[in-house]
Amino acid sequence: MNFSELFKLSGLLGRFSPDGKCLASCVQHRLVVRDASTLQILQLYTCLDQIQYIEWSSDSLFILCAMYKRGIVQVWSLEQPDWHCKIDEGSAGLVASCWSPDGRHILNTTEFHLRITVWSLCTKSVSYIKYPKACQQGVAFTKDGRYMAVAERRDCKDFISIFVCRNWQLLRHFDTETQDLFGIEWAPNGCVLAAWDTCLEYKVLLYSLDGRLLSSYRAYEWPLGIKSVAWSPSSQFLAIGSFDEKVRILNHVTWKKITELDHPATVASIKTIVYKEVEKSPTVGTERLSFPPTRSLASCLFSTQSKYEISQVPVSLQYIKPVADRANPKVGVGMLAFSGDNCFLATKNDNIPNAVWIWDVRKLKLTVVLEQLCTIQYFQWDPCQPRLAVCTGSSRVYLWSPAGCVVVQVPGEGDFQIVSVSWHPNGDSMLLLSKDHFCVCYLEREEV
Repeated sequence: MNFSELFKLSGLLGRFSPDGKCLASCVQHRLVVRDASTLQILQLYTCLDQIQYIEWSSDSLFILCAMYKRGIVQVWSLEQPDWHCKIDEGSAGLVASCWSPDGRHILNTTEFHLRITVWSLCTKSVSYIKYPKACQQGVAFTKDGRYMAVAERRDCKDFISIFVCRNWQLLRHFDTETQDLFGIEWAPNGCVLAAWDTCLEYKVLLYSLDGRLLSSYRAYEWPLGIKSVAWSPSSQFLAIGSFDEKVRILNHVTWKKITELDHPATVASIKTIVYKEVEKSPTVGTERLSFPPTRSLASCLFSTQSKYEISQVPVSLQYIKPVADRANPKVGVGMLAFSGDNCFLATKNDNIPNAVWIWDVRKLKLTVVLEQLCTIQYFQWDPCQPRLAVCTGSSRVYLWSPAGCVVVQVPGEGDFQIVSVSWHPNGDSMLLLSKDHFCVCYLEREEV
């Protein structure tokens, strides 16, 4: 593997373009666009205030910079650097901004979720969508970009509206059987829309494109309910992570539960491989010792290295009992992700914060557990093959594939704590992000 030097960064705002040719990053009010392979600066843009959000258009020709404090969105063109667009929401304020799938319309959500404003870059026309609901995931587009679903709240009831993205015409409007709608997400094939209730009410509803209720699922009634939801890339499975530390998988034929994946504190099955990260200080031969120590010797003496060892089952994992009288308890399955080939599912149970669970979707069995030294911050699958990248807030990135596990130390001095990782669209490099810096890890062709 090869690593770039460290570059400055603000607010974890680093993004590869959808075509993989460019890399955008932000430093305060500056937007820097680099060549993704050489990291040479292609464009440098200066915004009116500190940038709080960036997003590429689907064709990688434009990039949106949102400044929520000022209620302003600025749009920059890569083809025509002199062209730019400024959208000012004025006194209405701004809490969210995103591109439409065609890359020529911008959707701005005003403060207090009074409305969504749809701005056209081509015709400069404006459309309004009233009563959007303030929830975690209230706007969802189909993968083909043809339809948009919006969660709405009117007269103390939840509704969903489905719009045609080509002309923003309303296609369907229907109420949902939820107490407090928390999120919506389309299946990758665009045929089914999943809607789930607040964590106080365990309920998942599945709607067709024309608004018909296909099925409703509830696992239990009184305890805290749903924490995370993920569709499989094939649209055959819907995985639901719950506060009871289990993942339930629904099938796309009957929308009934086909299995329940538990996350116990002790891994007992001999068919499960447990990779445990261990840390060791490197040994230095007495013939190399000198005083004062050389720079390379000093870094060697005070650095630690880690590697994976295979643990003998049964293995007891570090379990944290949640504090019952605090808001947002660290409990339940908070992270879910299917691999791009539909073969594996990675999960994290917040009660066991140092472990990643990898399940074989074909067998619906636990295949691997990665036990880390630090809390899992984030993980993401390679878009091109079943390979998982994990970061834990250290200067290391961890890679798992069916062939095995590897720990990769990011070289360089200083404290580079990786809290997020993003794969390049073709899977041959990764963007590693800390709070103040980023670097790019290039995987060699044999490794890819």
